[in-house]
Amino acid sequence: MSPPDTSRNPFAGADDGFVEKLLAAALAEDLGEHGDITTLHTVGGRGPQARGRIVAKAEGRLSGVGLAERVFALVDPAIVVEVKRHDGDAVAPGDEVLAVSGPAGSLLEAERTALNFLAHLSGVATLTAQFVAAAGGTHCAIVDTRKTTPGFRQLEKAAVVHGGGKNHRIGLFDEVLIKENHLAIAGLDDIKGVVARVRKAVTDRIRITVEAETLDEARAAADGGADCILLDNFTTAALTEAVAKLADHPRRAAFQLEASGNMTLERVPEVAATGVDRISVGALTHSAPVLDLSMLLDARVAAPS
Repeated sequence: MSPPDTSRNPFAGADDGFVEKLLAAALAEDLGEHGDITTLHTVGGRGPQARGRIVAKAEGRLSGVGLAERVFALVDPAIVVEVKRHDGDAVAPGDEVLAVSGPAGSLLEAERTALNFLAHLSGVATLTAQFVAAAGGTHCAIVDTRKTTPGFRQLEKAAVVHGGGKNHRIGLFDEVLIKENHLAIAGLDDIKGVVARVRKAVTDRIRITVEAETLDEARAAADGGADCILLDNFTTAALTEAVAKLADHPRRAAFQLEASGNMTLERVPEVAATGVDRISVGALTHSAPVLDLSMLLDARVAAPS
């Protein structure tokens, strides 16, 4: 399955209907049964017209701009949103991402939910961009995993793309990934046979990745017809050896070598330099810190007399 097409989709790669429900649920969670009681009693409901802007407070890469825009529209169609920066754009402190205008109460109700989506997804894109930069100067790609926030997978995987990374499989349905536990049941002593059997059972359009913990297992996976061999928890020296010894495999042009396990920003440059084709990093989605963003209202909002 190819990465989500985010070029024309404001919902960052996920199904529009699903995202509408997700945004509505997030707003309902925040507003509860009684709505924004702080704004109600300070501003007086919708209040006067106001202008505001969402700005970056740190360097990073954006993702989820369309989601934030949609949150404002769901809260109040009267809000006017002007997009200043787009998904995939780099930002620096002070850069304006969105400009918003409309009833002050509506802007305040939408603020936190819009920022939650934008800050989280931009954090994923930002961390991804840092890993991509760490692998710079090599042909090695940075890819994500299925270690995602439940319900947010499509959004987080789109954020990885916005950060310059690539998507691994989306779920259990679009790629075969034969791991240690599968082989423990199917036959660890016959990896070549297991992979060959799976290759015959699935369409050629289905990618087969096989996890290997030793060079012998990697060679057996290659012999069986794997499209990608995941070299799991190999030391840097062992990765270098694996790349060198598999270089003359008759199928080498037909499979990729992927390094996985214990990947940090500090380690990525040396791993990428071993010659592996890609590095998978679970931290892109399960440990990315949010990008610091805030909404500032330009006009003072006075309580009604």
